[in-house]
Amino acid sequence: MSVNITETFELLFDKNNNVAYKALQELQKESEETDCVYPYMDRLSDMLDSDNSYIRTRGLTLLAYNAKWDKDYKIDEVIDKYLKHITDVKPITARQCIKLLPIIAKHKSELKKDILSALQNADISIYEDSMQSLVYKDIQKALEVIQKS
Repeated sequence: MSVNITETFELLFDKNNNVAYKALQELQKESEETDCVYPYMDRLSDMLDSDNSYIRTRGLTLLAYNAKWDKDYKIDEVIDKYLKHITDVKPITARQCIKLLPIIAKHKSELKKDILSALQNADISIYEDSMQSLVYKDIQKALEVIQKS
């Protein structure tokens, strides 16, 4: 079964989060195997500005999964915007962002220093205590993985 990338991409914005999540999973799987989602990099980076945290998370995820195909330095162009989501207003989006950073660092070694620095300087005091420790652990884990790679 071949996935229609254009149609599936539009489903990322579906009001029904289950539909959108399924589309995300399909595009993520495709991105692991081919560069068919890569032409959408600009739209993915626009998603980072969405008011909807689910849409931001989907954009973060697919940008990371397309890092290995990034021959035009699209991620380099938006890395600052991407790294701002380490402290996204929604802690769940922040955690997702942090977990994705090792993928970007692996494929974009020229961004490793920026990523490490952003993680080390992240101000997680904006989160409630219960979330702070989780975000902190995510950051420590990401730092460890990136420094090893």
